Amino acid sequence: MIYELSHTTTYNYSDTVSLSHHLLRLQPRELTRQHCQDVDLKVDPAPGSLRTQTDYFGNQLTFVTVKGAHKRLTVAATSRVEVLATPPPSVEASPAWSLVRQQMLDQDPELAMEAGEFLYDSPQISLIPAFQEYAQASFPAGRPVLAAALDLTNRIYRDFKFDPKATTVATPLTEVLKHRRGVCQDFAHLEIAFLRSMGIPARYVSGYLETDPPPGKARLAGADASHAWLAFFCPGTGWIDLDPTNNLIPTNRHITLAWGRDYGDVSPIRGVILGSGEHSLKVAVDVIPADEPRFRF
Repeated sequence: MIYELSHTTTYNYSDTVSLSHHLLRLQPRELTRQHCQDVDLKVDPAPGSLRTQTDYFGNQLTFVTVKGAHKRLTVAATSRVEVLATPPPSVEASPAWSLVRQQMLDQDPELAMEAGEFLYDSPQISLIPAFQEYAQASFPAGRPVLAAALDLTNRIYRDFKFDPKATTVATPLTEVLKHRRGVCQDFAHLEIAFLRSMGIPARYVSGYLETDPPPGKARLAGADASHAWLAFFCPGTGWIDLDPTNNLIPTNRHITLAWGRDYGDVSPIRGVILGSGEHSLKVAVDVIPADEPRFRF
């Protein structure tokens, strides 16, 4: 499947900003199953400097500096990405969950080091007994790790309600667990916490998900949104993606943008401005199959 992606972020400032620095993660990753055919980034006002590099986790970073007075900033990233369908991983081929850590250490040292970094606390995910208590029901003795992870994904989907008004980016995971409400970012963070508490390496994945318009309705431009899920490490197979918000293993409808320990490692745009006053933020995202017409009203 080939997609045309558009991610436009607009900041409106109440007072004039004289200087701003921004770090962008808006280029889809190159993967075995995903190829970025074209990328274009436009910043208005035009940046005084722009440079790119790869971060610690292999994500593409762009550093932008905008000099001169401005009361509005627009960052528009467009790309064309091919995502291939891959066979689902085999439950039978995955080891018992209790053997994952030892088998990981028995593998290639570099791979073991990479996976091992995703076993511990991170800035937005602190492991506490309550996370292990919730997870344990999915991890009886001898159960294959993929079967356990799929059961955990299904339980999160059943037990937690999607509610965009229930949380913010600053809401602690303990509050999400208590109230059983949140959004895709919260559910990805929760499952990562549950898996890490059971000794399973897990990382946060940001990207996009192709969505369907309501029956009989045209797809509206800008109506999609960024999405978040996770991946856990399975010895012998590698990283396996899971989407607890939709209770599935991601396929070629998920486009991977970046990954890290938690959201803090992969936020699409982060910046510092020199100025005062308040600002408003508007984000518009399109995930359009290349052969589908786009309707704008």
